[in-house]
Amino acid sequence: MTRPDAEVPAPGRPVVFRGGTVLTMDDARTVLTEADVLVVGDRVAEVGRALRAPEDAWEVDAGGGILLPGMIDTHRHMWQTAMRGYGADWTLTQYFVWYYMEHGKAFRPEDIHAGNLLSAWEALEAGVTTTVDWSHGLRTTDHAEAAVDALRAVPGRFVLAYGNIHAAPWEWATDPEVRSFLERHRTGAGGLLDFQLAFDVTGDPDFPEKAAFEAARDLDLPVTTHAGVWGATGDDAIRLMHEHGVMTPRTVYVHAASLGADSYQRIAATGGSASVSTESEQSAGQGYPPTWQLRRHGIPVSLSMDSSAWWSGDLFSAMRTTLGADRAREHLAAHERGETVTHVGLRAEEVVEWATRGGARALGRDDLGRVAPGAKADLVLIRNDASPVSFPLLNPYGQVVFQAQRGDVHTVLVDGRVVKHAHRLVDADLPALRRTAEATVDHLRSSLGEDAWTAGMHPELPRQEVLDNPYQYTAYRSGSTHAARDE
Repeated sequence: MTRPDAEVPAPGRPVVFRGGTVLTMDDARTVLTEADVLVVGDRVAEVGRALRAPEDAWEVDAGGGILLPGMIDTHRHMWQTAMRGYGADWTLTQYFVWYYMEHGKAFRPEDIHAGNLLSAWEALEAGVTTTVDWSHGLRTTDHAEAAVDALRAVPGRFVLAYGNIHAAPWEWATDPEVRSFLERHRTGAGGLLDFQLAFDVTGDPDFPEKAAFEAARDLDLPVTTHAGVWGATGDDAIRLMHEHGVMTPRTVYVHAASLGADSYQRIAATGGSASVSTESEQSAGQGYPPTWQLRRHGIPVSLSMDSSAWWSGDLFSAMRTTLGADRAREHLAAHERGETVTHVGLRAEEVVEWATRGGARALGRDDLGRVAPGAKADLVLIRNDASPVSFPLLNPYGQVVFQAQRGDVHTVLVDGRVVKHAHRLVDADLPALRRTAEATVDHLRSSLGEDAWTAGMHPELPRQEVLDNPYQYTAYRSGSTHAARDE
């Protein structure tokens, strides 16, 4: 059997992982230790111990590591990635002003391409094998062509969720040019690229968004929508969608944070799912991360990271912050009742499922999110022999959620193809990628002007008052505590 060397195998060559801890993500969340996984073509062929592999199989030592399904991000504004970290101190209002009302119009097709290209490689590097590109910067079909070209240039699995924040959804979704674009690119797209429609519902009683839902139905495309976003989309939007019969099991409700019980019941009753972006919700202000509500109402959950203009581009951060936010809410609610939580309700294994199989379910892909014979060979090996954090490996789910990070991703397969190995991306021209991203930054910076660029990155701080403190220990502050006490 061939041992791995500096070169990775050509696509189509069998691959076998040896001796790893395998998170199968089956219904029982079975964990196999010292197990092998054989990949033949684009599928997992066998899972077990001491598997016999074809003579030409390329072997990966998974000993001491964790093998899990490729992670799935169901909501990422990939086109914004060249603005990495720019909005670190933004609120949602400042984000809306920057992208929706002012500077989002400055993005050219080549800037959409640059963001998508950078984001696509970033996702693979972190073990995210499927990403929904919530692409609401597509002002023209030229922008859309650039987005698709970038996604096809990277060996990952992607869903282009077509959107346009600079026009009403009932306008662009019914545009014959947009329809022609979607029909043309869906033909022969293969299993690595799929499509959705991405738009929001404002709650207007006339429900003008109905035309966009009808366009999605005619094109047989799922809808992904920002729902439950404080001050933007709320319960009226869900009610209108339900009353007009456009809520389906294929609908993905992003954030779903600022909703009432009636809305959650409508989502649950129609079989929809929620994409939770905890880093986003807890920082930007869409509402408290809603996993505690979603669990109460039986609504399936997937995870997403939203935008690299703000947050981490990996799902390790998403899993960690999601588990922390849910448990913080559980403890806080108990403390308000004068009680103590002794057994937390949300476990690490469930959050790992949301990051993998939960995303697969949201996309209607039963062949993803599992390590099982017949499933697509989208796999991630977490192994880092150079890190003391990699051992001892006691609780693999806890290791993934609380200990691992993107730098621990050793090997990544997408559709049976090795796209990362030995902690390095395969065939990624990072210097060229850097130049492309920097060209977009230069364009935007010059378009805005230096003053607007700086002001956008550093919004004005609100005044913060410090509460009066009645306990002023003058003697303590002067260092004469004992003297004051003796007197």
